[in-house]
Amino acid sequence: MLQKFRENKKLQGTLLISPTLLWMIGLLIVPLILTVITSFGRRDTDGNVIYTFTLDNYLRLAGFTPEGFDPLYLHILWRSITLAFQTTVVVILMAYPLAYFVARAPAKRRNTLLFLILVPLWTNFVIRIYAWIMILRTQGVLNGLVGWAVSLFGQPFKPFDLYPSEGAVLVGMVYEFLPFMILPIYTSLEKIDGSLFEAAADLGANTVRTFLRVTLPLSMPGVVAGTILVLVPVMGTFIVSDILGGRQVILVGNLIQNQFLGARNPAFGSAASIILMVLTLIVTIVYTRKFGFGEEIASA
Repeated sequence: MLQKFRENKKLQGTLLISPTLLWMIGLLIVPLILTVITSFGRRDTDGNVIYTFTLDNYLRLAGFTPEGFDPLYLHILWRSITLAFQTTVVVILMAYPLAYFVARAPAKRRNTLLFLILVPLWTNFVIRIYAWIMILRTQGVLNGLVGWAVSLFGQPFKPFDLYPSEGAVLVGMVYEFLPFMILPIYTSLEKIDGSLFEAAADLGANTVRTFLRVTLPLSMPGVVAGTILVLVPVMGTFIVSDILGGRQVILVGNLIQNQFLGARNPAFGSAASIILMVLTLIVTIVYTRKFGFGEEIASA
């Protein structure tokens, strides 16, 4: 029996993946199916779900209500998508130079630099977000420093109104997800063979041309992986917008949280969750179809 098991590679593979498969079925597939079923239900007067089949929740999200067209939820969806793209673009622009610097640093300094990048992740997520309130509020650190600098020139200073605002939410998002973009890009850059740069120089390529034709294409796997790691969670987050937005910047994540915990309408919250998941899936598919996972560009 043991000998047959050793020879049966298919059975060995099945046993190896069975723990993960059971985990995904129990904690991913089953909850997802229940969410889909709930999204087609209705809410009774006590906040319980009436399991029936209706498209009212999805029509409401699309703006079609018994009272007429209301684009409120469409605006929330659009704000979430826009903020997610803004965050991803800013994170890429900030993370790439830093990852490049770390990858080109002497080997003895790389671990120290990576340690400094990861240190903020050791602090509680909520505490780090609340720290930005102390920085961005009217009487905060940023306004204090700018006011002090302006006073040196004898000019009056009006404090910036940075918190709460959508800009503060963007700052918090960028700060929170920056390490998740740096690490994949660093990994791709660190793997590039230094002889390729020497070959490019021998062929007459300057620094800019070498970057565009060698460094950037070979680092695209890290950029694509980092984009997915940032874009997907940003689409559904609600803590940052709840704190730095002062409950004024409502995203889809905030809408879902409120429907489950505040309005006690799990049917509508489930519909919003499904819409968010579908939007995220569409964006991911389009992005990966356009850029692959970087392998096609890296091998070009």
